[in-house]
Amino acid sequence: GRDRTDGGDGMNRRERQGVILRLVREQELATQAELAAALHEAGHDVVQTTVSRDIRELGLVKVRAAGGRLVYAAPEHARPRELAPSFRRTALTIESSANIVLVTTQSGFASALAEELDRANHPLVLGTIAGDNTIMILAREGVSGTELRDELRAYLLEGAA
Repeated sequence: GRDRTDGGDGMNRRERQGVILRLVREQELATQAELAAALHEAGHDVVQTTVSRDIRELGLVKVRAAGGRLVYAAPEHARPRELAPSFRRTALTIESSANIVLVTTQSGFASALAEELDRANHPLVLGTIAGDNTIMILAREGVSGTELRDELRAYLLEGAA
């Protein structure tokens, strides 16, 4: 049988839901069929029941788009939880290349900040590797390093938006 978390395409639930959050930010998707089609175009074939379950688990809501259509959007609570205040502004630089973001921190802060990022469960982050003052952050499939860098700059330098 199929693993209930992979939707039949081999992609795990967390990864797929990260792609869904990106798609609803970038496109006006009004129906489950439109969302499934967008996932298909992104290279992920899933059954409609999986799309329905993901919508429910992510808590997607319908909002009125500029053209008047009701489209899916991520609710505020679907954003990653805010970093502890002690971790804000510990990042000194945040740069990207391909699907990788490199964060430099004050000496000794990288490991603790990487641990906090992992716990925050950010939907665009696949994982982190940390040294003394540097963190390498891998973006999820379908997320560019530039997109993740911009998101992390707001997240790390100002706290969750």
